[in-house]
Amino acid sequence: MNEPLPASILPAGIRARFVDGINGLRMHVLEAGWETPNRPCVLLLHGFPELAWSWRKVMPVLAAAGYHVVAPDQRGYGRTTGWSADYDGDLRPFHMLNLTRDALGLVFALGYRSVAAVVGHDFGASVAAWCATIRPDVFKSVVLMSAPFAGPPAIPFGGAQPKPAADIHAAMAALERPRKHYQWYYSTRPANEDMWHCEQGVHDFLRAYYHHKSADWTDNKPYRLAGWTARELAKMPTYYIMDLHEDMAATVAHHRPSGPSAWLTEAELRVYSDEYARIGFQGGLQWYRCRTEGVGVAELQVFSGRTIDIPSMFIAGRSDWGVYQVPGNFEQMQGGVCTHMAGCHLLDGAGHWVQQEQAEQVNALLLGFLG
Repeated sequence: MNEPLPASILPAGIRARFVDGINGLRMHVLEAGWETPNRPCVLLLHGFPELAWSWRKVMPVLAAAGYHVVAPDQRGYGRTTGWSADYDGDLRPFHMLNLTRDALGLVFALGYRSVAAVVGHDFGASVAAWCATIRPDVFKSVVLMSAPFAGPPAIPFGGAQPKPAADIHAAMAALERPRKHYQWYYSTRPANEDMWHCEQGVHDFLRAYYHHKSADWTDNKPYRLAGWTARELAKMPTYYIMDLHEDMAATVAHHRPSGPSAWLTEAELRVYSDEYARIGFQGGLQWYRCRTEGVGVAELQVFSGRTIDIPSMFIAGRSDWGVYQVPGNFEQMQGGVCTHMAGCHLLDGAGHWVQQEQAEQVNALLLGFLG
């Protein structure tokens, strides 16, 4: 796509444009507060399956408070180009250090030596956390949404030997109700085609997917799990621990809502569905493949034991299973990984899409934190 999002669909005060030469990318960004020079910058990083568009309810509020607010379509998403969706191609451009380099490159391309905050949601929270871990001189504070960060992968310390991992996938498949983990499903070759060319179409698929993970689906009642075992993980909804023989489109189709939600109109959903119908999902799925296949883990272990020492905050929906999907991460983040945590907030009336479902509460928390 050679054109940015049209101004006719953007909220007042937001513009779309391209920034070239970002770590091999032509990056599509949304901006607010660009009119006044020398404003402090705030960088907003989306997750899966989302876009810079996910920050449309946040950007004007931060801009009105005096910030230059920038939200890119990250590598693999939307109208940003310069990446490959080839399943058999090189995954290394999608590993976490290179995604962090994307963020750093955008900050520098905009003419900033530092930003007031980097804010990430879902998989974007992982990038934000690594920005904070590696370059606290550039990213002066960090807000993580919906995905706790448990720190860099560890190198065994003091002669300790790592315990061999149990075959969690065989154990889930052997349950009375056979199951599979969504991240490993997302890493399979058919996953993109399953969603991109599903029977119900991309628009209806995304409507059901967003609904199923939101507070609108009233069975989202998360709680702490006892550990990383098949039986514990299987307590989570099927968008995380899927039925073994169903794909994601079929999984969420069981929970398709009867109509639009209060927080995501049909016109707003159409922005997402038009983009994903055009490019598919593989760009975002490459991120999951890096995680499940261990791409770049050795490089990340260089930072083993390092903490996030800049001011930090965590925000999620109280109805968001993402807080607990990796048992222990939420507690580890608060108990030592983030040493200067200003607050940890679980918001009523929100599931996984917290900055869209409860934008007013999120904006108030962001302004208080930045202030």
